[in-house]
Parts: sequence; structure tokens; C-alpha cells
Amino acid sequence: MTLNYNSSLALKAFLEQEGLGMQKKFGQNFLTDSHARKILVDALGADGVLPNGGEVWEIGPGLGAMTAMLLEKGLKVKAFEIDNGFIRALKQFFSGDKNFCLIEGDVMKTWKNEPPAPFLLGNLPYNIAAALLADFIENSRIFSRMVVTVQKEVALRMTAGAGSKDYSSFSVLCASAYNVKPLITIRPSSFYPQPNVDSMGVLLESKGADAYPAVFYPLVRALFASRRKTIKNNLTAFIASRKHYFDSQDDSRVICSAVLQENGLDGSERAETLELEAFLSLANSMDNMRLCKKEC
Repeated sequence: MTLNYNSSLALKAFLEQEGLGMQKKFGQNFLTDSHARKILVDALGADGVLPNGGEVWEIGPGLGAMTAMLLEKGLKVKAFEIDNGFIRALKQFFSGDKNFCLIEGDVMKTWKNEPPAPFLLGNLPYNIAAALLADFIENSRIFSRMVVTVQKEVALRMTAGAGSKDYSSFSVLCASAYNVKPLITIRPSSFYPQPNVDSMGVLLESKGADAYPAVFYPLVRALFASRRKTIKNNLTAFIASRKHYFDSQDDSRVICSAVLQENGLDGSERAETLELEAFLSLANSMDNMRLCKKEC
């Protein structure tokens, strides 16, 4: 059976025929713009060639519009889908293809059970996009290349630089693992049903960075936790909550002053003004201080 993925009317008719419905809690919207789909799939092979037989994770395949495109390129697709009705449809469309594998259930709970893959493509549900990407990064599941469609607001946070209004802990998180590039703004009219906001396709290419100190990601979140506070205030509170990390009897303010001084900061700065390298340097200082305390 074939389905016209470019027609809202055809998709609506198929859903009605199969007794399927769109569930708002899953953030379901089908991308009906074939041009936009091509841009996204082509970006996954940014070097011009996707390896034949290479594996791609697809998050939220829906009824399989981009699944079909990936399979046509000879790729192995591991699709993660939570909706039981869509799972039934995907099996109907693709179960006969040896390169198609379907993982049923909530991707937030199932992905850790699957071996790594080099590529990821996903029209990510708005309600889990940031949390899922953060989960991947903080658990060191780094893809060589990812192309994701997310709410434009989330994309702006992913691509933001220090000092901009959209810069956040999520910006630093993404930059720690990937070079992030906006690809295409996708208007609501390109989806069925139409969302209330613009979406954006984003390309993330792995930096191949070394592992960060264990304290790095919690530190970044803590420094952004109270944006109106200076890094001195946020860092002091963070150190106080992690005295066990340093195995030290020193006052939190003393440790904070030592860390700031080592990094050439006076503490009056705010997190949104710091580049990735500054956060990493602070984390390294804290890590070195912890090791010194334990060895001395």
C-alpha cells in the first residue's frame, strides 16, 4: 500500500479509514512538504554520501514519510515510535523490508537499550525534544550527525551564542558535543495538522570532543539556574550542595573564590556571558581541586 505523504487530505482519509487519531500529548504533526523533507534527509548526508547499509535512528516516524526516503537510500532504519496506531501502520508499510527495525514505546525509556548508531533523524515531538537531546548528550550517546526538526524556540536555544537572549544551559550542552547549524525554517502550513508555531530543521555534527569532567553538566545547569544572580552566588550555592565532591572542610565561599581566581573571573559575571570554554575551565578547576584534596 502506498500513501501520499504530501497531501493533508490523503493523510486524514487514511487515519479515518484505519481508525487512527492524532494524540496531542505525543506532539504529532506530519511534515507534508516534500521539499522540506528532502532538505532534511539530504543534510543527514552532509558530505554528499550516506554509507550504504549505514544505520540511522529515526525518532517519531509517524506514518513513515521520511522512513521510506531513508530506506530508498539503502540505509538501515531503527524507528522509535510510541503511538500504537502508528506502530500498526508502520508494520503494515515496512515490515517486509529487512532494513527496517521498529522499537515500540517511549523513546525516553527505550533508547538506552539499543546499541549506538552513527546517524539520527527526527521530527521530534515538541514536548520531549530538549529533554531527549540533553539525555543523549549527558549519557555520552553522541551521533556522528543528527538532523532534527524542533520548535523554532528550541532551535534558537540550540544555536545561540554567549550574550544572546536565547543562550541557555541547553545551548552550552549542545555546543559541548556538536557543531550546530540551522537548516530551514518550516512554517505551520507545511504540517498536518498545523502547529501553532514555526519549526526549524537543525544539523548537529559531532565535534569528537574528549569526555568532560563529571561535574561539567551539573555545573552548567547550576550557573544558569538563577539567571539574575552572578556566577559567584550560583557557584557558591552549587559548591555548598556538593561538599562531598571535594571532600573538604573549607567554607564554600573559600572554594568558590579559589576557583574563580584560577579562571581569571571576579564573580560578578553572569552565566549567559560565558563561552563554552569558560564553563569547561571552571569544571576542570573544580575537578583538579577535588583530586588534589584526595591525594594530599
